[in-house]
This record gives sequence, C-alpha cells and structure tokens, in this order.
Amino acid sequence: MISLIVNGKPQQLEVDPQTPLLWVLRDRLGLTGTKYGCGISACGACTVHVEGEAVRSCVTPLARLAGKRVTTIEGLSRDNDHPVQRAWIELDVPQCGFCQSGQIMAAVALLAKKPRPTDADIDATMSGILCRCGTYQRIRRAIHRAAELRRAGA
Repeated sequence: MISLIVNGKPQQLEVDPQTPLLWVLRDRLGLTGTKYGCGISACGACTVHVEGEAVRSCVTPLARLAGKRVTTIEGLSRDNDHPVQRAWIELDVPQCGFCQSGQIMAAVALLAKKPRPTDADIDATMSGILCRCGTYQRIRRAIHRAAELRRAGA
C-alpha cells in the first residue's frame, strides 16, 4: 500500500510500487488530463508536480512518491482560473491541445521559481516539452502574460 496526496486528496493505492505515476493517475484515479506521449521522458506531455517540482510522470515510479503531494492539471484550479490557464485561454495557445497540460504544468513550476522569467528562462524550461503543432511563440507569450497576471494579483 502506498499513500500519497493527489490534488489535495489523500490516496491509498495498492499497486506495484514500480508502476509509473502516469498510469496510476490515468487508470486508477481517472485523471486523464495528464497525457501519455512517449513513455521515456522525452516529450513532456506527462508533466505533473511532485511537491511543487515539475516531473515526468511516465518514468516516475509510485514507490518514490510515498507521502508526497502530486498535482495534476485537474488540481491546478477548479475553474481554469489559475493565471497560467487564463493566459493560455486569453492568447489562444493550443491547436490540437495534446501537449498543453504538460506545457501548463511546466510553466506553473517555472513561474513559481522565476516570477519574471526572461525569454531565455522560458526557452530553457520549455524546450523539453514538445508541441507537435509548433505553438512555441504563443506559449512564450502566454508565460509572460501569466507572469503579468500573477504580479497584478489576478
């Protein structure tokens, strides 16, 4: 039995400890906002937060998460009112949307560490999250906009 907190709710999971977090989220907990892209930590579609840090859930075994807090895209806000989500909507970032939960979770982690990121900060953080549609310029603009919204207390 492994205990952890997912999106603020305690979970007791009887699962093979080597099961990747991604499959526990999707198959056991029904949290399908976190996407499977590659299974080898190369695309970033599966990015979630563990104790506030962005991690790739497809390669994170459940055994490493005992007692930890996990936040998925579903746990970021109830009404898409997180500043990053608001900026994404305002600037119409996604095309197909497949990578967007990973993009958003990485952006939130970046802004928690660097409230005023430079383009270089954004590019360095986001470079490992692939967007098949190539919306990288809109993603960068949305991160800057989210930073503005956070500073304004919105």
